Amino acid sequence: MNLRKLILLVVIAALIASFFIFDLGQYLNLTNLKTQQEAFSEQVSANPWLIGGAYFFLYVLVTALSLPGAALMTLLGGALFGLFGGTLLVSFASTLGATLAMLISRFMLRDWVQAKFSKRLMGINQGVEREGASYLFALRLVPVFPFVLINLAMGLTKLPVRTFWWVSQLGMLPGTLVYVNAGRELGQLNSLAGILSPSLIGAFLLLGLLPMLSRKILEWFKTRKVYSGWKKPKRFDRNLVVIGAGSGGLVSAYIAAAVKAKVTLIEKHKMGGDCLNTGCVPSKALIRSAKFAHELKKSESLGFRSVTGEVDFAAVMQRIQRVVSEIEPHDSVERYTGLGVEVIEGDARITSPWTVEVNGKTLSTRSIIVATGARPLIPKIEGIELITPLTSDNIWALREQPKRLLVLGGGPIGCELAQAFQRLGSAVTQVEMVERLLIREDVDASDIVMTSLRADGVDIRVQHKAIRFEVLEGQQQLICLNLTDNNEVTILFDQVLLALGRVANVKGFGAEELGLEVRGNGTLNTNEYLATRFPNIFAVGDVTGPYQFTHTSAHQAWYAAVNGLFGGFKQFKVDYRVIPWATFTDPEVARVGLNEQEAKSQDIAYEVTRFGIDDLDRAIADGAAYGYVKVLTEPGKDRILGVTIVGPHAGDLITEYVAAMKHGYGMNKILGTIHIYPTLAEANKYAAGEWKRAHAPIGALRWLSKFHRWRLGGNQRVESGFKTDEKPS
Repeated sequence: MNLRKLILLVVIAALIASFFIFDLGQYLNLTNLKTQQEAFSEQVSANPWLIGGAYFFLYVLVTALSLPGAALMTLLGGALFGLFGGTLLVSFASTLGATLAMLISRFMLRDWVQAKFSKRLMGINQGVEREGASYLFALRLVPVFPFVLINLAMGLTKLPVRTFWWVSQLGMLPGTLVYVNAGRELGQLNSLAGILSPSLIGAFLLLGLLPMLSRKILEWFKTRKVYSGWKKPKRFDRNLVVIGAGSGGLVSAYIAAAVKAKVTLIEKHKMGGDCLNTGCVPSKALIRSAKFAHELKKSESLGFRSVTGEVDFAAVMQRIQRVVSEIEPHDSVERYTGLGVEVIEGDARITSPWTVEVNGKTLSTRSIIVATGARPLIPKIEGIELITPLTSDNIWALREQPKRLLVLGGGPIGCELAQAFQRLGSAVTQVEMVERLLIREDVDASDIVMTSLRADGVDIRVQHKAIRFEVLEGQQQLICLNLTDNNEVTILFDQVLLALGRVANVKGFGAEELGLEVRGNGTLNTNEYLATRFPNIFAVGDVTGPYQFTHTSAHQAWYAAVNGLFGGFKQFKVDYRVIPWATFTDPEVARVGLNEQEAKSQDIAYEVTRFGIDDLDRAIADGAAYGYVKVLTEPGKDRILGVTIVGPHAGDLITEYVAAMKHGYGMNKILGTIHIYPTLAEANKYAAGEWKRAHAPIGALRWLSKFHRWRLGGNQRVESGFKTDEKPS
């Protein structure tokens, strides 16, 4: 706490203490006010400006310090100054006092509260920023909400002071009028309860709901404006049309069919989308083959002599296609047709907010879900037209292994494929413009992955910027700028893999004609309910983001399907609070929640608990004793803020922490859970044990030590496990 805050705290504490020590509250009760009313009235007649100013100052002081008695002072204002004068004084004094109370709360507490609970307050801050005036107005109009708490709570938000002032001035005016008017008959009042009748409270409640009702009416008019110029069908053929049969589209259609809605799924290429055909599934099949090739090189350390194997690259790639074929039935037309989904293969085009055209046929529907996915980014690098680059889309067609593979990009896809191809026998060079690979992860996680890739033989070139491609005498090469010394570097290659990110598919299905907004990052703009500018057109998955993971697409699909089918009755905001992901390099890197670099950038206080997997029995037995579990917790508490796991099967191990964060239990519960021995999952329990050790009650343990020594009898000490009697002095 800085000096200014300390001084202010002392002053406020002194003023509040004085109020109670000198029992000033005795003067702010109904009986005393009624008794002294005549005397007060005489003083007002003699010195109206002096008494009015003193009354104003005292009212501001009481409300600013959140002292009891504001309601009685309002009654007194009506008794002394009349309806007009009393309302004028009370209205401005109460608003000024409330604003000062809000500013005190903001000055003393907001930074601490925002730092400690920033993640939980993010949604509140966004809501206040968007609709703060309406909420505050509603709270001020309804007298059942405590005046003091509203002031203090608003101080903790980012509501502008000017907005707080004018909304409070306006919102408290009806209540002020009621109390001031009651104060004109102060002598006839027996209690404050008689001022607010149930009917009057009901009237205030309706007034409080007015801003929200107004907002709903405004939204209704906005909706009418959005749909103006479009003719809505009198009846619909379907409840839902889904465009795209990737993860988001499949789950959306599945949910709709499960609740007996009539749903149509349209896919122009292959069922299962990128994940099945060109992404997650084929890459993990490739990684499996690459891992086996790597295991062969470690055979002697496992007790085998002269174990060798020759990589048949074409056979490896053919195996990948077999894996895809085996999984295909899970996402097939036949399966989804059996589930009650109408599946149509063809190019879909949205022709109106309620109609979709496919194969020359127009389908009418109440709601539409866009799940068109994304595609690999092709950068605008000079000379790129001279080569035929590989991407995650077309690399699976390779049957001849590239001897020299150049990988552009240091993200998860680039790292996974660079390591896999290197282990299969290609000479891989990986180029990344920033200072390290996996830039979204902590430095220690990135360093372990880079060390592993280099140990496998990958030539990692960080801080290298691709300038141009050249083909000289049939030889392909990339010219890079080394950002550390500004010298140009030439890298020769046979094939180049572009792993520089993905671009949302926002064209070709009618989005432009409908005026669907595209964000600056190229994704389709949606609100917190995943709706576009049209309340009945939704988007899920890579086409809208913010996460480009298969599991988040499926997660979004539930919200889009439910909001699309039942949004007229109830809508659900998509929940992004606990999103896990993993990079399937060796070692794997898995994460959920915050890591250290994010916590620092967001100025969130945290404690770090770390357990090295190299100490784990099962990891040692498996010859995989490397990596760590790192848990970020709230200071002094076991609440988990985020977890990073680096090591074998990290993507599986992280699930325990995902469940913990989702359901609100912490390190103590994980420590109290039985884990099978010997397993890698024990790493999670040992990490919890490390947290507990760091938070052991030292004082209590010291007394326990004395207790146990006392129970041994006599004046004894314990040395090396043996008991010896101390001789008296």
